[in-house]
Amino acid sequence: MVESTLPRPDSSTELTRPGRVLITGGAGFLGINLVRYLRARGYEVTSLDLAPFDYPDMMDQIRIVDGDIRDRAAVDVAMEGADLVVHTAAALPLYKPEDIYSTDLDGTRRVFESAHAAGVKRAIHISSTAVYGIPDHHPLLETDRLIGVGPYGEAKVRAEEVCAEFRNQGMVVPIIRPKSFIGPERLGVFALLYDWAKDGHGFPMIGNGRNRYQLLDVEDLCSAIHLCATLPAAKVDDVFNIGAKEFLTMREDYQAVLDRAGHGKKIVGTPAKPIIWTLRFLEALKISPLYKWVYETACEDSFVSIEKAERVLGYRPRFSNQDALVRNYEWYLANLHNFENTSGVSHRVPWKQGILGLAKHFF
Repeated sequence: MVESTLPRPDSSTELTRPGRVLITGGAGFLGINLVRYLRARGYEVTSLDLAPFDYPDMMDQIRIVDGDIRDRAAVDVAMEGADLVVHTAAALPLYKPEDIYSTDLDGTRRVFESAHAAGVKRAIHISSTAVYGIPDHHPLLETDRLIGVGPYGEAKVRAEEVCAEFRNQGMVVPIIRPKSFIGPERLGVFALLYDWAKDGHGFPMIGNGRNRYQLLDVEDLCSAIHLCATLPAAKVDDVFNIGAKEFLTMREDYQAVLDRAGHGKKIVGTPAKPIIWTLRFLEALKISPLYKWVYETACEDSFVSIEKAERVLGYRPRFSNQDALVRNYEWYLANLHNFENTSGVSHRVPWKQGILGLAKHFF
């Protein structure tokens, strides 16, 4: 790796030329997409992740540190030489509550403590629209009340409080609240839709599917992160909702995947309340892959205003919901051989279908 000749920026300068970026969670779905995005623009990148970095196309192009963000010593090693931190690492909702709190809250604090001690002036925190809870109005604004649902939502709210502490200590801390984002390397709950579409089945919606549920292509998220990395501190030291600009109803958007599969199948509506109660029961028995945040909000409107990001950052998303879903589905088909027999709880592997795998045959 070529040694950077750039001066370390202070909070008033722009990172207008390639610099040295630490990505926590660099082996994850967002992490690898951001690694590729930044490398294509000449940045030097370090990845810190407890999961193995198993992307052959990037192995020899970045510095890889295997470690846990809860381990301050590992974070300090990864932080060496960094000009900028992008904090994407998180334990997702299917993890155990204790792991969610220790990673998403305690781990966030360790990352910011290390960055502050190392003199890093700017650290971008990837939060979530889960901080808004189950809202009673739309679109959601950055100024709306934060009510996290479950351990994941609660930990994300408290992690933003940690960010505010370090902003008060002089760091520039852009906070990005992305909608559910998809694209190359994304599986997780979306693998259910793609598997059923591939095999020629329809796909059930919780409710009639006429609610509007905004998504986000990961490339658009990477562009928003890059804007927060390169624009002046006075512009970015704030909170920004990030999502697609163009989206229809869930029924219309998800139908695009079934149409792309070419089997003539349709999205099928189901009665919301009985299905939600059934999923609560199945989750309690640990035989459903869906968690509360997914099934409690799937039949409701869920979209944020991106006006602030458009106005302040110049954010211009390229992909609609349908574009993002079909792009992700095509990646799924092209790479199916790599993960057909894998499952887990991260976004990079299909989630176990559990009892829902049986329901597939009725559609």
